[in-house]
Amino acid sequence: MILDAINTPEDLRKIPENELTEVCQEVRRKIIDDCAENPGHLGASLGVVELTVALHYALNTPYDNLIWDVGHQCYAHKILTGRKEQFKNKRLYGGISGFPKMAESEYDAFGTGHSSTSISAALGMALAAKINGEEDRQSVAIIGDGSMTGGMAFEALNNAGIHNANLLVILNDNNMAIDPNTGGLSQYLLDISTSQTYNKIKNDVWNMLGKFNRITPKMRNFVQNIDNSIKSMLLKRSNLFEAMGLRYFGPVDGHDVNHLVKLLRDLQKIKGPKVLHCITKKGKGFKQAEADQTTWHAPGKYNKVTGELIHEKKSSPAPKFQDVFGNTLLELAKDNKKIVGITPAMPTGCSLNIMMKEMPERCFDVGIAEQHAVTFSAGLAAKGFIPFCNIYSSFMQRAYDQIIHDVALQNLNVVFCLDRAGLVGADGATHHGAFDLAYLRCIPNMTIAAPLNEEELRNMMYTAQLPGKGPFAIRYPRGCGYMEKWQTPFKELEIGKGQCICQGEKIAVVSIGAIGNTAWEAIKKFPEGTVSLYDMRFLKPIDEKLLEEIFQKHKHVITLEDGCITGGLGDAVTEYMATHGHRATIVKMGIPDRFVEHGTTQQLRAECGFDQEDIYRKICELLG
Repeated sequence: MILDAINTPEDLRKIPENELTEVCQEVRRKIIDDCAENPGHLGASLGVVELTVALHYALNTPYDNLIWDVGHQCYAHKILTGRKEQFKNKRLYGGISGFPKMAESEYDAFGTGHSSTSISAALGMALAAKINGEEDRQSVAIIGDGSMTGGMAFEALNNAGIHNANLLVILNDNNMAIDPNTGGLSQYLLDISTSQTYNKIKNDVWNMLGKFNRITPKMRNFVQNIDNSIKSMLLKRSNLFEAMGLRYFGPVDGHDVNHLVKLLRDLQKIKGPKVLHCITKKGKGFKQAEADQTTWHAPGKYNKVTGELIHEKKSSPAPKFQDVFGNTLLELAKDNKKIVGITPAMPTGCSLNIMMKEMPERCFDVGIAEQHAVTFSAGLAAKGFIPFCNIYSSFMQRAYDQIIHDVALQNLNVVFCLDRAGLVGADGATHHGAFDLAYLRCIPNMTIAAPLNEEELRNMMYTAQLPGKGPFAIRYPRGCGYMEKWQTPFKELEIGKGQCICQGEKIAVVSIGAIGNTAWEAIKKFPEGTVSLYDMRFLKPIDEKLLEEIFQKHKHVITLEDGCITGGLGDAVTEYMATHGHRATIVKMGIPDRFVEHGTTQQLRAECGFDQEDIYRKICELLG
């Protein structure tokens, strides 16, 4: 095993170049073996093994900066940068992160978990190096897996074109995000990479030039101009990257490690911003992952020999919240022709694919572009449609101005369905949906709801699509719900109306969302009539009549939310108490004012102090 002797990129650079193919095979095998036992983002990382090895071999990392866009393509990078033994514990509680993290390693030049940020960060680093006089320092953004559809990537490219900074953008083009890429850019890149005539002419030109001993800079520029002219002629369009002021090279085989090493060494000699277009295959080297790239993006446990997926027994017979959303949306859309579905590259992840199969003309995958998804939904709503815009809670942060300016300010009936709200587990700090309750609560015209169970989710969706409801956000957690028989008849909910689950005399627990079920399990351990449980359902407008009842009857109040305490339900209840002159002891339970790392949801709730045992213990303390 050559890999046994490689603990850092310095060790890698001591390996003879003719052995790099074997290194790639061993790195790929380690990723496959370790992810079989401890799952993670398999497909994307398998697709960049050769590129990763070539980058660390040809460049002087960590002096040279590598920024991995999205972040889940960084497994080979972690293995080669001192974390080979720790890799088996990635994403586990106390283990290393599944994403690049500056605090974890000097080789992680920038933390990435959301998409389309790498070019901006790399340009900043390149200009910092230029100002510092470090002209030899390379700054490399490796972007792909759908990330080029994000508007921020284009903003960065546009800005990079006017600076003579030492920036290299590597486009890892596998034509996939989680689901297949969509949109004009994807087709543009496909046209370039699959034009057999262009690639043949290009190879013939370079083979001819290879007969000369030396190619002067003048000749190199001449060839580059010929190259661009051929592309424009054959594809009947100009090169997008060249138009923005970046030198474009490619497309090249992203799995030819020795050729990549040569290219990267040559590109270091060319100053200014550059794009290297690499064609890769997501899931490369594992037959099943290549054949079904969507499933094998993050497949869970599997047999590393046969490729058979190991389906762990569900902890609950209840469905996933995302599937309740998908099936309910289809049901509503059959009765209401104005309903449309929108997702930024997550049709499978959010279960919009259920409606897509039956009504493809009314469903829109806009690519990884949350800002566009929100304003696109606003445009549909302005013309009388009712868009259900499904975005993971953590990713909705990227479209905050659009929520305010394009939807709420104009009071448009857009329904935001925020999947993965609250603590999400192994993906960690970049993916926890911690802030939605707080960041939405201050926006005028916004209705904010969180279902206790599947039936409430259905009824909230039904209520949100009724006329005159305005901006409506429904947030729900990752994973399974609580009701086996959940497909009950639709019922309109009164906006801003909560409910009392059980009545007690001593203490009131006030919760919002599915975390109320955890509170109920804790409360059942006390004698009946001791503790009240109130499910608020709506954070905004909040049920002031119910809050009045709570403060009239109880001197001890616990607020509970699977979201950040700062600015959320606890603060809303405290504000009501102070404004209306009530006096009570308030204990706020939820996600504390810090970033929470990765682990199972249960482990993280225990760490944050709001799992079932913590709720039980806190009630005991208040009872004395």
